[in-house]
Amino acid sequence: MTDSHSGLNAAEIRARWGGFAWTDENEKQAKVVVGRYPPGRQHSAIIPLFDLAQRQVGAETQTQGWLPVPVIEYVAAYLDMPYMRAYEVATFYTMFNLAPVGRHHVQVCGTTPCMLRGSDDVLEACYAKGLKKGHTTEDGLFTLAEVECLGVCANAPMVQINDDNYEDLTFESMTAILEALARGETPKPGPQIERQTSAPATGPTTLKEMASENHDYRGEWA
Repeated sequence: MTDSHSGLNAAEIRARWGGFAWTDENEKQAKVVVGRYPPGRQHSAIIPLFDLAQRQVGAETQTQGWLPVPVIEYVAAYLDMPYMRAYEVATFYTMFNLAPVGRHHVQVCGTTPCMLRGSDDVLEACYAKGLKKGHTTEDGLFTLAEVECLGVCANAPMVQINDDNYEDLTFESMTAILEALARGETPKPGPQIERQTSAPATGPTTLKEMASENHDYRGEWA
């Protein structure tokens, strides 16, 4: 029997992850998360607990992490939730990986604002480094995916790599980010041009003092 998502043998997945359990630190965190919800509403903790579990798998595998079926079962049992309801959540949200991914999960936005501002060039930079959509590189470093809007349209084109966004990209800057990650470095997230967050690319046009400090305008407005 083969897992339809990953192409891995289901028996191998069961053997590898059937004994999954929280680490001591994550057990403490899981209790904190569940404690945020009133009695009888513990099922509401499923999303943060899936995130916690995926990160634990990632730490064990030196990747971004994923949710093998036994891990989904574990979290469902932890919340006394039917497995199928938990599986529905895992398959609905793209933040959860249902198959192994690389150390760096490169998600390129291809929706209209990013497409109009050069997402094709971003993808070409990925292809030039040997990345292929839907695949992990042989060295296990990168998994490439093209995704829908990630909500950073003002700074298009952009990618999300694990927990970080990289914005205002070009072929050259995307290439530099991939090369830095391959060297084990951590590139500066956010805009890759001289821009403060989502301010105009030419600089702020109002409240300009806020660009360098938390300026108090109250005295000027009185």
